[in-house]
Amino acid sequence: MAQSAEGKALALGLLAGAAGVTLAVAWYQRTKKSSGSVSVLRNPTELGNDLKASGSGAERQLLLRHTDILEKFNELIRSLEEVKNEVKTLKGTVSHLEERARKELSQVAPDRSPRKRTSPITPRKRKRSEQGPEDGDAARAGYGSLSSEEVESEGGYITAHTDTEEESEAEEVNHSTVNTAKDNQTSEFDVLLQIADNLHGSLELDKKEGFQLLLEKKDQFWDQVEFLWRLARAYADMHDITLDKEDKRNYAIIGKEIAMNAVDLGPQSADSHMWLAIICGHLSEYGNIQTKIKNGSLFKDHIDKAVELRPQDPKLYYLLGRWCYAASQLSWIERKVATTLFEEPPNSTIQDALQCFLKVEEIHPKYSKANSVYLTKCYKELGQNTNAQIWCDMAASFPDTVEERETQEELENLLSVLKQ
Repeated sequence: MAQSAEGKALALGLLAGAAGVTLAVAWYQRTKKSSGSVSVLRNPTELGNDLKASGSGAERQLLLRHTDILEKFNELIRSLEEVKNEVKTLKGTVSHLEERARKELSQVAPDRSPRKRTSPITPRKRKRSEQGPEDGDAARAGYGSLSSEEVESEGGYITAHTDTEEESEAEEVNHSTVNTAKDNQTSEFDVLLQIADNLHGSLELDKKEGFQLLLEKKDQFWDQVEFLWRLARAYADMHDITLDKEDKRNYAIIGKEIAMNAVDLGPQSADSHMWLAIICGHLSEYGNIQTKIKNGSLFKDHIDKAVELRPQDPKLYYLLGRWCYAASQLSWIERKVATTLFEEPPNSTIQDALQCFLKVEEIHPKYSKANSVYLTKCYKELGQNTNAQIWCDMAASFPDTVEERETQEELENLLSVLKQ
């Protein structure tokens, strides 16, 4: 009968769920301590042996139910043990994560000592600061009613480090991170521009390297005016370096498109207008007379705009002088084509060109060999041979460079003509 009562108690405990299991275990422990009755948690094998030894059918039925219940109960206990172990593991993991997060925040977040978190005096503080000596007890009573988190020992100020302040500090950290990323990108962009400028002013191999460098960054900085006009300049450099005529023309065509994008993106950029003008000048060397005149007109429009934006740049006046000189040398048929294409065809004289080249020297004395050669040519065509000789001698004083081979050839021809 004792075993039957124990079986019923265990069955009820299992049907009651987790609470029943707890009660069943407690009951079993008390029973085991208080009496020598059969253990609830007997080994199923032992029960099997009892089953074989049992005689009547009723006893065998009872032992079968008892064995089934014990097996389920043992499985439940094993599951609880596994859950208990998993909870311990999770607690250890959470503790580790909290410690790691605390360390990372201490490295990223600014100093948040109570002194720095002290908020301005609240109305409660002002009231206390306005109280006289006779109100000291009342003030202490009010002060004592505040929680320890609201009270700060230094000077008696009340600090309330609210969620809003925490959010504000978190935003400051986020803004600081974003600004740092922007600064890094800006620094990378500035370095890129500086390298490109240095390579542009060097030898041919360096110009090729600069061209490749800018091409690699095209997708990253395509929306930056300072990048676009430098890329257009690199295409102009490749046009000058390349010997194949078709390749030169292709570099000029692509460079013109990029320079036009730069002008569209930054219409107030003098450099964008200048390099678009230069590349249009290169394109005027290819195609028919109509193409030459159209590109020549674009050259003039954008150089005029660049001069307007940067009136003290000697290079712009040099380029304008080149255009004026070329326009003064147009043939009769070229002038007719220009008249057909434009209401006001390009009309310039040697005197206009001369004034531009003199402006260059005014801004930057001894500007370049090429400017001195053009001054020589202008004075020679105006019949002022003395001034022509002066500027010819000035041009000869400049050192010879590989980049100015054509200029050097023109200078030698002028020297031989002026000596006659």
